Amino acid sequence: MKKLTPTIAIDGPAASGKGTLARRLARHFGFHHLDTGLTYRGVAHALLEGNMLLDNEDMACLVAEKLDLGSLNKDILSAHEIGEAASKVAVMSKVRGVLVDAQRKFANKEPGAVLDGRDIGTVVCPDAEIKLYITASPEKRAERRHREISQKAQEGAEVATFEQILADIMKRDERDMGRSDSPLKPAANAHLIDTSEMSIETAFNTALSLVEQALWE
Repeated sequence: MKKLTPTIAIDGPAASGKGTLARRLARHFGFHHLDTGLTYRGVAHALLEGNMLLDNEDMACLVAEKLDLGSLNKDILSAHEIGEAASKVAVMSKVRGVLVDAQRKFANKEPGAVLDGRDIGTVVCPDAEIKLYITASPEKRAERRHREISQKAQEGAEVATFEQILADIMKRDERDMGRSDSPLKPAANAHLIDTSEMSIETAFNTALSLVEQALWE
């Protein structure tokens, strides 16, 4: 291995499969894993819980500085209203600065780290040993998200339609790719993996092969 504490940077749009791949790669190598999107959701959740204004950047920075990356609960933070609030927090440059510093410290944890998000390979860890950009068609991503939500919904609960989820995903893509600060885009030296027609196993084996080649070549 080239580096004692290697970093695997994984970027991609919502529901592309990057989170699943990141978790599996982290388990495979015994590395730490961080879903960086949860850091923004964590700040948003704390603001909502404290009945604080979502457009107060100074207050959001104070919350971000105190955020414990080890206590981010995906089940709680995945709520739709937290995601909507996080989208407002994520455009604040000062907050992004605080969280990027924390994410970079996480990336240096031994024996290695896997980080997934929107700007890992381009901003957070531009010197990562291996960068992957995971994507899929908007329709395929909406289909996956709809299936996931339907499976988790309680019997009789109203579930968003495929069309509603597709519209939401396309809106998020436009927001993520169009923002002026750290837009979503592949790093120049990232390996592109389109999972539209891939099974989870095929996608994982494809990613694993690229990572092993980069870490041990």
